Amino acid sequence: MRPHCEPCAASKGRDHAIIAHPAGEETQWDWVELPDPPASWNAGGHAHLLVGALSHSGLWRGVLAEAEDLAHLVEAIDKVVARLGGVTRRWRFDRMSTVCAPSGRLSAGFAAVAKHYQVAVDVCPARHGNRKGVVEKANHGAAQRWWRTLRDDVSPAQAQLLLDARAPRFDARRRMLDGAATTVGALAAVEGLRPAPAEAYPAQIVVERIVSPQALVSFRGNQYSVPPGMSGTTVLVRHRLGGADVTVAAASGAVIAQHRRAGDGAGALIRAQHHVTALETAVLKAFSDGGAACKHKIRRPPSQAAVAEAARLRGGDVDGPADRVVIDMAAYTAAAAALTHTGPGHARAAGDNQEEHA
Repeated sequence: MRPHCEPCAASKGRDHAIIAHPAGEETQWDWVELPDPPASWNAGGHAHLLVGALSHSGLWRGVLAEAEDLAHLVEAIDKVVARLGGVTRRWRFDRMSTVCAPSGRLSAGFAAVAKHYQVAVDVCPARHGNRKGVVEKANHGAAQRWWRTLRDDVSPAQAQLLLDARAPRFDARRRMLDGAATTVGALAAVEGLRPAPAEAYPAQIVVERIVSPQALVSFRGNQYSVPPGMSGTTVLVRHRLGGADVTVAAASGAVIAQHRRAGDGAGALIRAQHHVTALETAVLKAFSDGGAACKHKIRRPPSQAAVAEAARLRGGDVDGPADRVVIDMAAYTAAAAALTHTGPGHARAAGDNQEEHA
């Protein structure tokens, strides 16, 4: 119903200009939503992989993230930059909601991130995703060469290690430059990237977690203690990039625990001593006698009410003897005959009719 608009039309079938990509000039970024993650990840329907690719050489690296909000984007960018070996002069994004407004104007939050890394940001025009074709090709390699064969028994940290281990194979891809054969790794070695900042941009990671019956919350492959009495409740785990601590806050925002953060995937169990003491005290109070074993050999004679009820059931003279119960199968036979309409006399009559017919 709407008239054709050429600027808004898809780029398929139209002429494309060749964009020059000088060495060290541009890094292209994109999120890849990988379907059907392992059930142990509790990631929902998709896992999130941020891919950064150098436009000149085609070198790319990817980092798994729990979400795609601004804080997780900044954390993933910092990790990808470290794996690429430095920072280019410009970054190119599509119209991510965490990077720009629908109009294409850079958001204030991400503008501070770009200033921290001293890069200029280019946003692809609407419906022109082909302007970041280098990272789109890297997305295809990540999905087909790594994600498709990923086993179900690996954790996110192990999956990240497997992706990093494939980097030499990705860097060995062949390229042609001015008629000479080379590789992606060789081109990347002469990109001339700038060193990354010494510290990551101080964004704050906030994720929701459910407290276990042992008064523990899990975060990045480790477990941290909280006060007892919160089993099954939802809390907020916070971590500021570059910081050394992890804080746990209630839904109201009040901080209830703070711990020294362990390395991702270390499998550490970090419990504060006052949390351990409070948990043991709460568990012992759950027992009626202070934690001692139940006493099973206590004499419990029948009460006066129990004796009176026993005498009444036996037909004694205590306040109206109970009726004696007499089991008579004839009553059950009559009831069955009334329900089926086949009493004894009816059965005999049916038998006589059958004999006469014979």
